[in-house]
Amino acid sequence: MAQRAGGYRIVVLSILILAYTFNFLDRQILGILAGPIKQELGLTDSQLGLMGGLAFALFYTGLGIPIAWLADRWSRTWIMTGALALWSGFTALCGLAGGFWQLFLCRMGVGVGEAGGVAPAYSLISDYFPKEQRARALAAYSFGIPVGSALGILFGGLIAHAIDWRAAFVAVGLAGVALAPIFRLVVKEPPRGGMDSASAAQAPVVRAPAPASAGGLAVLLAKPAFWLISLGAAASSVCGYGVAFWLPSFFERSLGMSLVDRSVFLGAMTLVGGVAGVWLGGWLGDRLGKARPAYYLLVPAVAFLIALPCFLLAIQAKSLVLAFVLFLIPTGLNLVWLGPVITAVQHLVPASQRSVASACFLFVNNLIGLGLGTWFFGAVSDALTPRFGAEALRYAIYSGLGFYVVAAALFTLAAQGLGRDWVE
Repeated sequence: MAQRAGGYRIVVLSILILAYTFNFLDRQILGILAGPIKQELGLTDSQLGLMGGLAFALFYTGLGIPIAWLADRWSRTWIMTGALALWSGFTALCGLAGGFWQLFLCRMGVGVGEAGGVAPAYSLISDYFPKEQRARALAAYSFGIPVGSALGILFGGLIAHAIDWRAAFVAVGLAGVALAPIFRLVVKEPPRGGMDSASAAQAPVVRAPAPASAGGLAVLLAKPAFWLISLGAAASSVCGYGVAFWLPSFFERSLGMSLVDRSVFLGAMTLVGGVAGVWLGGWLGDRLGKARPAYYLLVPAVAFLIALPCFLLAIQAKSLVLAFVLFLIPTGLNLVWLGPVITAVQHLVPASQRSVASACFLFVNNLIGLGLGTWFFGAVSDALTPRFGAEALRYAIYSGLGFYVVAAALFTLAAQGLGRDWVE
């Protein structure tokens, strides 16, 4: 009971958010540093896109499922501690890279570490918070995405301006290594499924249910809702990850902003818009999802359809003030899906299988969304450069916004049959 008391679980959630912040700080810092890295190492946009996406996604997605399988059987807190230290260490090593392949391999190492950083956290949160608070708790955890991305943009740009891009990688990497032992001391392993009893306030401590079996995984993969949700999230992530990675370069090339100016501008936009969007999605998911599970997917579907025209208008803006306001809206709407969709995935399986279910979802989402997103925009930019020059990246971003329509359609289809696959 002490491990699930209100005050302590807020502490646990806070340090999980902090770890996730470092996860995205280390993941997204490459975007703001793309300019100086490209100049020093002589890289193309396609190569930068591969490092920002495929290099990370290969091992991040491939190792996520076996690590999650282990997390459903062993200590999730120890797995996350090791993962945090590993991905942070490889982030620091990125600062020592002397060419494309060295940096590519270091980014693969970051992906290896981060493979154990998210799915176990989803499972831990589901065992610390009752189901009526779960979407908000998972949304709060997802604050690590905009906060980490914003800090990566801000600190990465400022450190690179003051020293160089190598120092930025080393500084943020070593900070994450220092956090790992603190994480292990604070976060305790809760009983699995202890918050899924009838009364969350008086839930007894229960024995951990039997761990997921191959048969249980087969049941998950046979559910149409799982594939529609995963592919819908992946479609949105192609655009979400791609735009987030390339916006710093867009502001440099099309609006002529300096490294420091775009670090502050994009950092503020990502923080304010992202936190608002994540919380809005969690709040709407808990409020509407109680009446009908389908709303966990319909809310983000509507958000994507609103975000698309906002992005189109924002990319055409010439004024920085107008651009900030116009980008702020879709930046928030782009992250509305996190709390509701992750909650829906948790309810496709029993408590004993949540880590593996989350990892399967992340496998599809990140292999397609992260692996393809940053490369897609970079490759289109390279292809259009002979015709449009410095403006090629603007048209590359235009070309990718249609993925939001695909995401909205898949979420709407998944919502129709979600009730059949729902597990309380």
